[in-house]
Amino acid sequence: MLKKTLSFFIVTAFISILFTASSFGEPKEDLCTESGITTKNMTFVNLWYKRNGGDCTIWPRNRFMVTKPGDIVDVFSDLTCKNKSCSDAYIYEDLHPFDKDGNCRLRMLNTCKLSDM
Repeated sequence: MLKKTLSFFIVTAFISILFTASSFGEPKEDLCTESGITTKNMTFVNLWYKRNGGDCTIWPRNRFMVTKPGDIVDVFSDLTCKNKSCSDAYIYEDLHPFDKDGNCRLRMLNTCKLSDM
């Protein structure tokens, strides 16, 4: 009886380890693909942005901007989009590491610092 119980425990533990190990190797589903990643301007000033080299658009303080897959967003400090506020452009894939809780929402603080919201 003890031998059967021990064998059952070992087989069950082995199967559990196999399933657990295989689930770690699977890529996580991107929940933000359809909705995009929403970023709130939490700086103390209005900003402007160009999405994919398009028009210069105001990004008012405490307002949201959505970045979807394929978007390249440059952020500026002036209404003519000549003076970059952030040295690097933001692309959708760069924003994911900041979204720690997976709710597709970030905030931009002063000095272009991104954090989870």
